[in-house]
Amino acid sequence: MNNSIISQRFIKCHDQLRENKVIKSSRQFAIELDYLPQSLSEIIKERRDVTIELIRKAVEVYRMNPIYIFTGEGDYILPAQKDGEPRVLTVVTDENSEERIVHVPALAYAGYVLETNNNNFIQSLPTFTLPDYKYKVGTHRSFDVSGDSMEPTLFEGDKVVCSYIDPLLWETAIKESFVYVIVTKDDIIIRRVYNELKTNKLLQLKTDNSFYEIINTPLSNIKEIWYVRAKISPFLPSPVRVQKDFMEEINALKETLREQSSSIGNINETIDKIVKQV
Repeated sequence: MNNSIISQRFIKCHDQLRENKVIKSSRQFAIELDYLPQSLSEIIKERRDVTIELIRKAVEVYRMNPIYIFTGEGDYILPAQKDGEPRVLTVVTDENSEERIVHVPALAYAGYVLETNNNNFIQSLPTFTLPDYKYKVGTHRSFDVSGDSMEPTLFEGDKVVCSYIDPLLWETAIKESFVYVIVTKDDIIIRRVYNELKTNKLLQLKTDNSFYEIINTPLSNIKEIWYVRAKISPFLPSPVRVQKDFMEEINALKETLREQSSSIGNINETIDKIVKQV
């Protein structure tokens, strides 16, 4: 049986841990992760695919690099964790250990900012799945769009589906002018991002609505970054309706201009009469 590319990368990470003498044996590795040694042996012999839950535990305990496992990019093992560095992301899985997409409603924004690493809080949020394979790889989360700051790209009531960006990749993985969800210590913000982490240790957050100003967010204030991959809109008006609404606005504008022009003409006539009397 040929197992998946993700399982093959997982095995490479496991072998790297043995070479680095972080683990003495595969049995020790399995026991530390509360996993049956026999089942792990089946994975290593490429007779069984690795589960999302086992990957999550391996990332948390042995700092296997999830970016490498799911994309093939980066080192096998993450560097040693520093004080204050964000902890491993909490995920939700189903009875088959398949990861589900956690949805963060607008009403839960304040709680999410405070409880980012609270497993019970994350577990309490609604979850769902999408059929596309790209949503089966890596961790995804969706957020409600609130307000008009990203119009006409995103509207109030839309939902954005995002993929998680590991903090170690923030400097290099953020694409210039793409839309991201930035979770700070104070708020959840959806903006186009301009990456100045290398030069100024901050992100420039710009809106698509020119009414709003640019926000400069320092690195020290950022907790999570999510790349917006898709949006879910509750309603899509028909082209005929959009055209009709547009023409109604144009006609209303024309009527306003006509009335203003008539008023200006009356004012001019009045001024002329006054001048003649004088």
